[in-house]
Amino acid sequence: MASPRTIRAAKFPAQSNQSVASLSLGGAAITFKNEIEKMNEEILAKVSSQLRQAMMSGHSSVKIFGMDWSKRPGISEASPTVDDFSDQPLLDSNRFIVVHGAGSFGHFQASKSGVHKGGLDQPLVKAGFVATRISVTTLNLEIVRALAREGIPSIGMSPFSCGWLTTERNIASADVSMVANAIDSGFVPVLHGDAVLDEAQGCTILSGDVIIRHLAAQLKPEFVVFLVSTIYGASCLKENTGFLTHPTMQMNRLGNWKTYIYVLGVYDRPPTEPNAILLREIAVAEDGSWSVVKPMLQEKNKQD
Repeated sequence: MASPRTIRAAKFPAQSNQSVASLSLGGAAITFKNEIEKMNEEILAKVSSQLRQAMMSGHSSVKIFGMDWSKRPGISEASPTVDDFSDQPLLDSNRFIVVHGAGSFGHFQASKSGVHKGGLDQPLVKAGFVATRISVTTLNLEIVRALAREGIPSIGMSPFSCGWLTTERNIASADVSMVANAIDSGFVPVLHGDAVLDEAQGCTILSGDVIIRHLAAQLKPEFVVFLVSTIYGASCLKENTGFLTHPTMQMNRLGNWKTYIYVLGVYDRPPTEPNAILLREIAVAEDGSWSVVKPMLQEKNKQD
């Protein structure tokens, strides 16, 4: 596991008394990982709808008008009028962050060119860096549009464009002030795994898991919700407790939504299996590797 590093330029405005909630969308949950650049639009639509419902704050019966006024191929939608927004309630969106993985977007381009290994002086790596960013930002735009169609004031924010840097594939500079300013202005920042510059090897891939870990350390959200492709590990963690504090969005391996019994947190295996152990504390390093801190698991349990 990588050793802890000092993060430079981690500046952000003074936070209000409102709590922050972070939603991590696993790439395998919102895309079909076995098909290049194919989104799971049904799941994404359901996630967007559930997030909107969480933000409604007593306005569940009010019609919400979307914020994506761009044309979509093959879909005819009437744009809202100015009068539509005269009585439109504001969603309780000013303390939400969304971070998503790449799924089937970007992985092919990055793997083919070796972007994660660095070497921008090589034509293939430089071309792959560009191709990877085109792919992951395309997915980011589609997620932002899906949220916007639900009336969520979402704003796409790329780590590369925000000036995030790594050194030896660990975060070295990640100013979150732009993210914090967006939240304080009532927007929902939507960040994603990205290709970024690396001070040691030229470039690398910064995963969504590492991004949400860094944002959690800086902005200290009250809870983080993980949406994954199976029930294993799909739970909502309250800081320092590991207890469920908010409804969890869960699906099975086929992408079908089902109702599952609520669990207390993240387990070492599917919680319905015998002898499943609640993991009360997990340490995550800058490179995304992790280990269980509490409880101390026996070696045989680690290998299960």
